[in-house]
Amino acid sequence: MDTGSDGNLLSRAWLPLLVVAACLLLPLAGALYDGQPPDRFLEFPPLTRYVRHAPFSFPLFLGSLVLFALLVIGFAVFLHRGRGQAGTPAGKAGPMPWWGWSGLLLALAAWVLAWTRFPWFRPLQPYTFTPLWLGYILAVSGWTAARSGSCLLLWQPGRFLLLFPVSSLFWWYFEYLNRFVQNWYYVGVENFSATAYVLHATICFSTVLPAVASTTELLDTVPLLHGPLHRRRHHRFRPPRPAGLLLLLVSLAGLAGIGIVPDLLFPLVWVAPLLVLISLQVIAGRRTIFAALGAGDWRPVLLPPLAALACGFFWEMWNWKSLPRWHYSIPFVDALHLFAMPLPGYMGYLPFGLECYALTRLLGLDPLARTQFGHRS
Repeated sequence: MDTGSDGNLLSRAWLPLLVVAACLLLPLAGALYDGQPPDRFLEFPPLTRYVRHAPFSFPLFLGSLVLFALLVIGFAVFLHRGRGQAGTPAGKAGPMPWWGWSGLLLALAAWVLAWTRFPWFRPLQPYTFTPLWLGYILAVSGWTAARSGSCLLLWQPGRFLLLFPVSSLFWWYFEYLNRFVQNWYYVGVENFSATAYVLHATICFSTVLPAVASTTELLDTVPLLHGPLHRRRHHRFRPPRPAGLLLLLVSLAGLAGIGIVPDLLFPLVWVAPLLVLISLQVIAGRRTIFAALGAGDWRPVLLPPLAALACGFFWEMWNWKSLPRWHYSIPFVDALHLFAMPLPGYMGYLPFGLECYALTRLLGLDPLARTQFGHRS
C-alpha cells in the first residue's frame, strides 16, 4: 500500500518548526495572559493542584454518554453492513513465537507485582509500569506474528524501535498540556526528585506509541475488521490548502485558549494536536490519514481509535491498583467510573488513536501497510 510521502519533511521546513514552537508557547501565553504564575507549569513531579474544576453537570454527562453510545453503535452498524467483505490476513499463520510468550509472562508477572504490596518488593514498587507494557508490546506483536506470519517488530525493527524515544517526546507534550487543564494527576510520586521523576516518566512514556501501533496491527489481522473496513464506498478527501490554513489557525487558537478557560476547552488537549498535524499536511499538499477513504479503505480512520481504546482499557485497568498511579479530575462528567476514568473520558482515546497513527506514519511506519486481503502491499 502506498503511504504517500508522509515520512518526509513537509515542503517548507520552517512552517512545521514555527508551528511546533507555537504549540509549545501558546498554552503558556494563554495562562500568563490570564495572570497565572509561570512556575506552576515547571513543577517536577507535578504535585500542586491549582485548577478549580467546574462541578458535575448531569445534562452534559448524559449528553456525553449518548454521544459515546452513538459512536459505538455507528461503528457496529458500519461493520455489520460490510460483513460480506471479510478478508484474510497476509502471510502464513503459525505458532506464537517464544518471545511473544515471554512478553505475556512478563506482563502477568509485572501485573501481580504492580497490584500487590510485598514488603520485599517495596523499593521496586514504583517501577512496574514499563515492564508491564514491554510485556504487552511483545505479547501483542507475537500474537500478530502468529496470526499473519510477521509483525512490525520483525518487519521493520529499526523504525519500530524508533517509536520508543519519539513516544517519550510525544507523551511529554500531553503532560505539558495537562499542566494547564489538570485533568489527571499522580499519586505515589512524592518521593521522586525532579531528575528521578523526569527519567522514570520518560522511560514509561516510551511505550505509548509502540503499544498503540502493535495493537492497530493486531486488529488488522482480524478478518471481521479487516474486510468490512477495507472495501467500502470511495470518499474523496482532499481539502484545499486555504482550508488547511484555517484549520491550523483555529487549532492554535484552541491551544492558547486551554490556558485561559481549561474547563471549557479541555477536550482540545486530545483533538488540537491531531488537527494541527492534519492542517500542516493539507497546507503542504501531503497525504493525510483520511486519504485512504478515496480508495474505500476505512481502516486508517477506524482501527487506530479502536486500538487506542483497547490500550486505554489496559492502561486504566493496570493503573487502578498500581503505585504510583494517576487519578482524574474532569469537569462536568466526573461520575460513573470504569477503574479511575469516568466513562465519558474514554472518548478521548478515539482522537488519541488517530494522533498515534498519524505520527507513526510520519516516521515512515504504517501498521496497516503490510496486509491487504492476503497480499503483501
